[in-house]
Amino acid sequence: MVHTRGLEGFHEAVRAWFGAAYGAPTRVQALGWPAIRAGGGALLLAPTGSGKTLAAFLVAIDRLMFEPPPDPAARCRVLYVSPLKALAVDVERNLRAPLVGILRAAERMRGEGAAEFRVHEPTVAIRTGDTPGHERAAFARRPADILVTTPESLYLLLTSAARQALRSVRQVIVDEIHALV
Repeated sequence: MVHTRGLEGFHEAVRAWFGAAYGAPTRVQALGWPAIRAGGGALLLAPTGSGKTLAAFLVAIDRLMFEPPPDPAARCRVLYVSPLKALAVDVERNLRAPLVGILRAAERMRGEGAAEFRVHEPTVAIRTGDTPGHERAAFARRPADILVTTPESLYLLLTSAARQALRSVRQVIVDEIHALV
């Protein structure tokens, strides 16, 4: 059985994917989403494995997938910063499951005659000290919807001409904030 309590503000495809993948939201997700959706700052404090990172990303993914995409130069709307390079790489990899799952749920709904809606598959870029120069240049020319980075790489990005790609960022997710503090 799919529980949608706590998922009320999400697109029906997001609710369908989440329900199939997780069943019901965790406490931190259900309490965090309204604050995140409101656009203010939110600090999610919960044990490891409670879904904090997905809670932070799901509102952004919902918006990125179901709102019309902006001009290509203003594409980067979500910035994820992790002080741990390995965590940044894991998050970039772990974003694929919800992106693909929600896209498939949306396609199924359209195939079943659900109301017409547009869906956009967000792009994800990662920038760490190991990112090759050609990938850095590609992000500056054509920003991804989501940028996953480390504080050091963010500093280098902000002090270069590529910082223009971050002008359109609307949500910043800082993971492991205690390590930064």
